[in-house]
Amino acid sequence: LRCHISISLDGYVAGPNQSEENPLGEGGERLHDWVVPLATFRRAHGEPGGEVNASTPVFEESIANIGAAVMGRNMFGPIGGGPWGDEKWTGWWGDNPPYHYPVFVLTHHRREPVEMAGGTTFHFVTDGIESALERAMAAAGGKDVMLWGGGQVAGQYLAAGLLDELELNVVPVLLGGGSRLLDGLGDTDVRLEQVRAVEAPGVTHLKYRIAPGGPS
Repeated sequence: LRCHISISLDGYVAGPNQSEENPLGEGGERLHDWVVPLATFRRAHGEPGGEVNASTPVFEESIANIGAAVMGRNMFGPIGGGPWGDEKWTGWWGDNPPYHYPVFVLTHHRREPVEMAGGTTFHFVTDGIESALERAMAAAGGKDVMLWGGGQVAGQYLAAGLLDELELNVVPVLLGGGSRLLDGLGDTDVRLEQVRAVEAPGVTHLKYRIAPGGPS
């Protein structure tokens, strides 16, 4: 289980006042300014052109060998959560989400799986982070499972000792509020081994492996 996530210098993965019109909150889009111009990112979204720089191999590695994913309800949306209502909401990504593998969404509200174009199926898990990971691992067929976020869910997996790899894409912006990644760990004994640090235009990539001897 690995997590690659963009984070501001003051520790936020989304800005304040998230809404359906502004899902990453005020200033949150700036966290992804480093990746949007990359040629690899543009190809993954069906767009031509783009840049090649020190972030390119980091991004290519982050999307390789993924067989399934886990994400929190807030990342899937809509903002505010709650019951699914008419169940017309199918995420932020339109009819063809960029995942193309099974995605397990953590939620308190039951819902039947939603099949989308391109091989993405959203499954809704109501019995906790361990169950979501177990189902995702089974669906991944030996490949990695990606933890897409958001910040609260990533923190839960980290605190529970279930995360194997964490890469922080640290962007030199200060958001001043919003969704933080590392809040709520308390006295949890999480030990990180740094794997690498890569300086690139507008971002520093810090990759860590979760060391043995942490939470169990």
